[in-house]
Amino acid sequence: MSGVELNLDNRVALITGGSRGIGAETVRLFAAAGARVIFSYQRAQERAEALVAECGGPERCRAVQQELSTPAEGRALVEQAVAEFGRLDALVVNHGIWPPMDAPIAAMTDAQWRNTMGVNLDSVFGLVQGAVAQMLGQPPIVAGAIRGHVVLISSTAGQRGEANHADYAVTKGALISLTKSLSSELAPQGIRVNCVAPGWVDTEMSAASLKHPEIGPRIAAGIPVGRAATAREIAGPVLFLCTALAGFISGEVLNVNGGAVLVG
Repeated sequence: MSGVELNLDNRVALITGGSRGIGAETVRLFAAAGARVIFSYQRAQERAEALVAECGGPERCRAVQQELSTPAEGRALVEQAVAEFGRLDALVVNHGIWPPMDAPIAAMTDAQWRNTMGVNLDSVFGLVQGAVAQMLGQPPIVAGAIRGHVVLISSTAGQRGEANHADYAVTKGALISLTKSLSSELAPQGIRVNCVAPGWVDTEMSAASLKHPEIGPRIAAGIPVGRAATAREIAGPVLFLCTALAGFISGEVLNVNGGAVLVG
């Protein structure tokens, strides 16, 4: 008896923020599932080049350096992705920033608020707009099949808020609303839009908090599973949502947080 395959043969996927953490694991899994993958990075050129080589070289995987803080930059990245491999079947919006220092709302600067909005939200508008236009403008690989998949990466902060990080929580909450709005609009046109909402994940962005002798144990105590996720444990559900097995899932917010959102 053969196993069930999460197959993305002949598909092209664009994954933002793909050089490290959740993004890099998502690139690896999509490539292993047969997709041709384009991913963006900001500064980590050596890591990006190493990941391209790991995933089969430029015939299978390519990296694009792209700032993402405006709608125009998001649309430019989509255009580059289509130029590289000729089409786009899946968009995974993974990039984002989480300013690590606490910023109470009374003291948060306009610059921090605007920068977080730009990276975490404004660029997403451009990415989704460009990707959807491409998906609607091309026939599906199989007649009558789904035209494309969009997966937005939100956070538990987008559902229950995060004290002293209102800017981040606002953007992640907006992605949940965007998921629901786009699903209602695009599902009838063959595009599935879903959201993955991680909790704490063991990545470079969260390392300072998770490894802190006081903060780290307090974080773990608030997660029923008892630990932070690995990046691969987030990438797996993202991959699933872009396969035929998830063809009847639309507008869903998939919590991948070890049960934390239920107890926080």
